[in-house]
Amino acid sequence: MITSRRNFLKTTALSAFGLAIFQSCGKTKNPTILIVSGWQDVNIGDIAHTPGLLHIIETFIPEAEIILWKKSKSELVEELLGRSFPKVKIIHGDVDDQFYVKSDAVTSAFQSADIMIHGSGPSIVGEPNLRAWTKYSNKPFGIFGTTIQEPTDDLLALLKQAAFIFTRETKSIEELEIRGLSGSHISFVPDATFFLNQKDDVKAMEFQRQNDLQNKQYICVIPRLRYTPYHKIRKMDWTPEKIAEVESVNEAHKEADHAKLREAIIWWVRNNPGINKVVVCPEMSYQVDIMDELLIDPLPEDVKSKVVKHGYWLPDEAASLYQNAFTILSFECHSPIIALVNGTPSFYLRQPQDTIKGQMYYDLGYNDWVFEIEETNGEQIVEALSKLVENTDVAINHVISINEKIRTTYQTASGQIDAIIS
Repeated sequence: MITSRRNFLKTTALSAFGLAIFQSCGKTKNPTILIVSGWQDVNIGDIAHTPGLLHIIETFIPEAEIILWKKSKSELVEELLGRSFPKVKIIHGDVDDQFYVKSDAVTSAFQSADIMIHGSGPSIVGEPNLRAWTKYSNKPFGIFGTTIQEPTDDLLALLKQAAFIFTRETKSIEELEIRGLSGSHISFVPDATFFLNQKDDVKAMEFQRQNDLQNKQYICVIPRLRYTPYHKIRKMDWTPEKIAEVESVNEAHKEADHAKLREAIIWWVRNNPGINKVVVCPEMSYQVDIMDELLIDPLPEDVKSKVVKHGYWLPDEAASLYQNAFTILSFECHSPIIALVNGTPSFYLRQPQDTIKGQMYYDLGYNDWVFEIEETNGEQIVEALSKLVENTDVAINHVISINEKIRTTYQTASGQIDAIIS
């Protein structure tokens, strides 16, 4: 069935575009996969997408050569990737508004790659990159573990050319079906962060030593505003009205949201003597600046003395600290994922502005660990934390079971990709 679909895609691509450069020559001995990913480096979740996908491809399509077309530039992040994936070639290159590229490295990658994969993300962030690929080549492309919410007509037209569309939650599939796009090549495949394999035990253990944090005797908590204030992080083309809206919504909800999380912090400290430390840490760089105001300063003094802060970091150190924690309580979506990958039960406190991506937790069977914050009070979060203390082994086994299912899903998805380039 997959081979038939591949032949169909080739035929329609040739007839639609009149291109003659795509030839089927049997299985490529060492296929080359071009991945576009690395959307930004001010968010450890966005950083983690990339090594997660690289690990998936290296694990399940080990014969493939990988080229990473990284959208953002960061020496620290690229050093991080290089340490774990020394065989992966990293390239950069912009795409203009006519979808031309001026980078020799990118055009060379277009010639050598057998397929292009759009990595996990909040949307089809690499749409211009995919359009450049289709402009220069008629070889296949696909989407891996990405949210597709309210797609435009132009994006739908592009997605109709995709050899596969793996969305990171089932709501994206529903969105596509409503817009008339369906098929066996579309399926739920979780965010690639669920296969992150990077850790930095040395840094994490040093932080634990400095702050007297014993393994499984502390929790990590992550704050978040309803909307990321990107205008404070980098230059944005937001209008004054857009900035005013973002700041107004954030101001209206920040105290009520975080008061609920503080209830859980207070309960943890006062009811678990000896294992009651708390680490307040960021998933995004801006959150370092809101930790004190929203989580630490309002705490009672006896609780505040048990709380320590961590500055902005990379996902490898976060993975190690989360692995050693008892649990994670996070308003951000990806810190719980990084913890779950490493066997630590985690709670996602979901804000309604945080897109449909949170559906993936329900799709995977983590219903009891997701709290829709406007439908949740602090007591309910405390109750869930208390149950986790009482039934830790059951919770850990639940995480292990789901991680095994995710691995099987990645293996199946990789098999589909391998068949397309065969």
